[in-house]
Amino acid sequence: MDFSGAAKGIPWSTMWNAMLHADTDVAPQDLTSLRLACSGGAALPLEVAKAFRERFGAVVLDGYGLSETAGAATFNRADLPRKEMSVGRALPGGALAIFDEDRNQLPPGETGEVAIAGPYVMSGYWQRPDATAAVFEGEWFLTGDIGRMDEDGDLWIVDRKKDLVIRGGYNVYPREIEEVLYGHPDIREAAVIGVPDERWGEAVKAVVVMRDGAVTADALITHCRAHLGGFKVPKSIDRTDVLPRNGAGKVLKTVLREPYWQGVTRRVS
Repeated sequence: MDFSGAAKGIPWSTMWNAMLHADTDVAPQDLTSLRLACSGGAALPLEVAKAFRERFGAVVLDGYGLSETAGAATFNRADLPRKEMSVGRALPGGALAIFDEDRNQLPPGETGEVAIAGPYVMSGYWQRPDATAAVFEGEWFLTGDIGRMDEDGDLWIVDRKKDLVIRGGYNVYPREIEEVLYGHPDIREAAVIGVPDERWGEAVKAVVVMRDGAVTADALITHCRAHLGGFKVPKSIDRTDVLPRNGAGKVLKTVLREPYWQGVTRRVS
């Protein structure tokens, strides 16, 4: 198996998923020395982490960060209990907080915008004072990501604020739907976006890369309906051979949304 892609900036989460679908006879007994795997660069679907552990016998520890935080801000620790889908705690010397839309700090358990402080946070954008002021509240860097934190300081990323789908006044988080789609045996990759809808403002659409199976869009919608509230279920599902990605390997949802929003103003709050 070729791991050269990781050195070129492809997220490790994408590499682990590729290993699961690689044409190889590698089994857990062949990897007895492998205990832990690290993941970052993009969200790691829960089903991918579980499948990797079952097939290769290794626990995947993931973290979270941005370019503005020198690449990393949190990580799961091997010596602490693994909390499902958490991206761990702040790295040493740093701190995390959750803010509401009025930039008030929220208590544990509440969902809002993730903020980070610490020595690994940038001092500002080069020669862009207005852009810098827009993302700082005192020492806190506002990430544009939606998340929640528990009393232990462990963080869960809910979704990107700009990817939020607002359907009839309800907030729909694409990552939740993507996790359900990844749970279907015929799905290899999935991305969920909002598209214009005359009645509800936005409708939920999924774009998927399938395995060799021939599952229909209707069957996938039925699968989603069994695991999600009605307003979260995709109205339509398209199939593609590959999802568009940037140079770092992250899915470009802006590219997926663009054809549907030409000439239409999209509002995300």
